Amino acid sequence: MTPTRCGSLPVVEVLGLIKSGMDAGQVHKLCLKNGGFVNLLGTNDAREVQARAEKGDAEAARVWDTLVYQICKWVGAMAAVLGGDVDGILLGGGMVHSDALVEAVRERCGWIAPVTAYPGEFELEAMAAGARRVLNGEEDAREYTGIPVFQGFDK
Repeated sequence: MTPTRCGSLPVVEVLGLIKSGMDAGQVHKLCLKNGGFVNLLGTNDAREVQARAEKGDAEAARVWDTLVYQICKWVGAMAAVLGGDVDGILLGGGMVHSDALVEAVRERCGWIAPVTAYPGEFELEAMAAGARRVLNGEEDAREYTGIPVFQGFDK
């Protein structure tokens, strides 16, 4: 779950949305733009959701706890596919400015590996650094084809 995305959903629930009259475009928009906090609480601001939860808003607290639950569930899933060989858990993005969020993940997942927070969004810096490497001849330009690169684990 994120402020605008609903997170993982059971397929049966998605089919239920379509059966209720939503078309594929509406379901897509719900899952990727108007899901998560927006659909449940009418805001995409994690600070607002956290503040409402701290002030006793039971619905905001439930949604906040769901966010923490889903983050921790995915950390655990990734730890499992790595066979438990996890050096660190890195949290990034704007929501990581929340000490409460980081601490909640640390409490639940810190036994797997140390949890480190990198608050902020660094996508633009990463893209600029990549462009600079291409312009300096340090790296060849790549074209995104949409074809998945991961072909499974080596046996």
